[in-house]
Amino acid sequence: MGKHVVGNPALISRVLAASVIAGVRDRSGEPASLMLRGAEDKETLRQLHEAPRRFILRGHQEWIRRAWPRLSPYFARGDQVIPERIRPVLVEVAEPWQADLFRLARLTWSLPYSKGYGRRLRFLILDAGNRAPSGHPFLIGILALQSPPLSFPPRDRRFRYPPGRKVELVNQTMDIQTLGAVPPYSDLLGGKLVALAAASNEVRQAYQRKYGGRRTEMERRILPAHLVALTTTSAFGRSSLYNRLQYRGEPIAISLGYTEGYGTFHLEVLYPLFREFLEAQGVSTRGGYGVGPRIKWQTCVRALERLGLPRALLRHALRREAFLFPLIHNLEDYMEGRAAEPLHRDLPFEDLAAYWRERWLLPRAGRVNGWHAWEPERLLDLLILDEEVTHGAILD
Repeated sequence: MGKHVVGNPALISRVLAASVIAGVRDRSGEPASLMLRGAEDKETLRQLHEAPRRFILRGHQEWIRRAWPRLSPYFARGDQVIPERIRPVLVEVAEPWQADLFRLARLTWSLPYSKGYGRRLRFLILDAGNRAPSGHPFLIGILALQSPPLSFPPRDRRFRYPPGRKVELVNQTMDIQTLGAVPPYSDLLGGKLVALAAASNEVRQAYQRKYGGRRTEMERRILPAHLVALTTTSAFGRSSLYNRLQYRGEPIAISLGYTEGYGTFHLEVLYPLFREFLEAQGVSTRGGYGVGPRIKWQTCVRALERLGLPRALLRHALRREAFLFPLIHNLEDYMEGRAAEPLHRDLPFEDLAAYWRERWLLPRAGRVNGWHAWEPERLLDLLILDEEVTHGAILD
């Protein structure tokens, strides 16, 4: 037991007992290795994410049951989608129904659900050309941005920030927190469309509208309302979605190499107990503005230290490929202080969508057939955890 541990012995015992179950300690009480094997196999990685995904999903079950009947018309059957009629529309999430639709779609992801941190923007990509009998446009995919991490080695190795300006410059970027398409559009390479949308003029303009003139919560100063770049990491090792992603010969996403394999997703089942444990010791685990985007990491580090467990347990060895989306032509000069003003790329979403249609959608639709048979009720197999609840009960 670490020398810092104080407080309720029963609570401490609960945390340590749970850590045995999670594999943080072996049954002798010694720290166990969390170096996860099979990190090159994407199916293995999905299985490793399944336990934390289900753990978080359990807290959304009641809301899902209420929301599905209202939102299910936005999810297309395969035979309702005519590829030649697909007309993508980019919509910033602003109304409650849009937020609910985003949330429901995101909960179907194989990665654990997260609301994101700090500054946030969310978007829906809807298909105005194919609609449900009720008139609802079908959902193609979702996109969410959040505040970037101040320390992100793959990005930081690329730029030599001027002295004292790293925070200012990094805060003119955002991190892609969620990006992807839902079936059957995912089988038609709709993920490529959502990735192109991230670099669009409309996303950059939405950022300017929302955050222009605002002060940072951390340093109480107004930062320029420029959005000059995005960063992200692949979900499972090397990315087939972002690699070689281009628009008319110009790169949209640039590989920055791989992350070092540290994180908290494998400790998700312990996180509530970690928070309870720290709060009982008078250590705040509050997130939100003024705290920063790494509150989950900080909470896990503090709890591990106070429990006498090594920080090395934060290493899961799942290395993710990191990417940079330049939104200006002179990104390196701007980030390194040689340019005073950003020269924005001109990438209208309508043009990006037209390019996606000809480059990926129509060729894919002509050579792949399985998407025709997709039924949106299959999403309930991902969303509903209670085996006693039937599809009919949800839809009634």
